[in-house]
Amino acid sequence: MATIYLIRHGQASFGKENYDQLSPRGWEQGRVLGRWLAGKVTPNAVFGGNMERHRETVEAIASGYGDALPDMQAVEGFNEFDHTQVVERLRPEWQDRERMARDLAAFPKPARAFQQVFEEAMQRWVSGGHDYEYTESWQAFRQRVITSLEQLIEYADGGETLVSTSGGPIAVIAQHLLELSDRKALDMNSVIANTSVTRVLHSGARRSLAVFNNYSHLEAEDSSLVTFR
Repeated sequence: MATIYLIRHGQASFGKENYDQLSPRGWEQGRVLGRWLAGKVTPNAVFGGNMERHRETVEAIASGYGDALPDMQAVEGFNEFDHTQVVERLRPEWQDRERMARDLAAFPKPARAFQQVFEEAMQRWVSGGHDYEYTESWQAFRQRVITSLEQLIEYADGGETLVSTSGGPIAVIAQHLLELSDRKALDMNSVIANTSVTRVLHSGARRSLAVFNNYSHLEAEDSSLVTFR
């Protein structure tokens, strides 16, 4: 059976002016993954969303991999949902970044406080009760990810394929293959580690989830590299 390796991007720059770029730790996570893939996987194609963090993750992987990887082909369908809009529909005042920073700074653990708001915002988006407020509804997001997966399978025509993407698309694909509820998809999304590997097997019309959220490559080198945001 052919294999697709879904890779969540390395740690992005949370709290920085440009979130959509890897942090120094994110770059190292990618290099570690590249070293782990070397000798195990020989991809005949590399795809990714067209976000900066997707492209930089592939660059980091290539640095650690050693041998040349195929050039990454950008597929917009593997982009993450607009998490900024999702949060701001729940907390409109956070369109003011200084206001958001002040609000979060009032908590002993700002990152945890943000995560709580983010989870509430996600539940609101997924509920379907406010679809008219979002540029892309949850159901539209799910459909474009699954459509992109099927198009990739047809294009790749077997072999081993790497896909640099985000937690949302990976969770949606796992949900689709396992026929899980939206609630379960949200639970899965919350535990997907940076540069974790999820394996999808396919042959003809058959699709199977073989591995979900494997980040043993990080644990083997340095457990401090394990991050989830």
